[in-house]
Amino acid sequence: MTAHTRLSRLSRTLLAAGLAMLASLPAVAQEEGRFDIRSAYTSLNDGVYFLNARVEYRLSEAALAALESGVALTLELQIEVSRRRRFFTDPEVATLRQRYQLQFHALSQRYVVRNRNSGEQASFSTLYAALNAAGRVIDLPIIDAALLESDDRYDVHLRAVLDVRDIPGPLRLLAFWVDDWRLASEWYTWPLRP
Repeated sequence: MTAHTRLSRLSRTLLAAGLAMLASLPAVAQEEGRFDIRSAYTSLNDGVYFLNARVEYRLSEAALAALESGVALTLELQIEVSRRRRFFTDPEVATLRQRYQLQFHALSQRYVVRNRNSGEQASFSTLYAALNAAGRVIDLPIIDAALLESDDRYDVHLRAVLDVRDIPGPLRLLAFWVDDWRLASEWYTWPLRP
């Protein structure tokens, strides 16, 4: 056996081991970080539909490390109201994005959640409390009832995502390619009722 053959065999073995490790990474990352819509409903009050929801945010190790290194993360709720139709795709009647910025302040050892739509912010001593507050949606106005046809039926769709567009440049590029940064819940759908 020549040195070239041994090197070639070793290279193939190392390549196979490396590929096996890479293949296992997304599965591990998805177990670590996850967003789930636990519950959601709408209520009609004074001619406006309001959203109430409970979202569970679990950050991946990569997102958590970035947060604790001073990178602000944006948690986005994507809300869509669509008309239900039989034979065609459901047209969107309204689309709303509710965005929260999550930051860790190392000096004070506090987590700050800022509603990017309203500017309101709150400070928390633990990450759990901060994520819990961001995941509690109470009476968020989503659509005026006057914009809906009374004879039609509508659905509300809700999804939570980690928006990587606001992450600093080099890290953003990495976030687009690494599954550990692709945190999004499944779409949660229910009928819009008064």
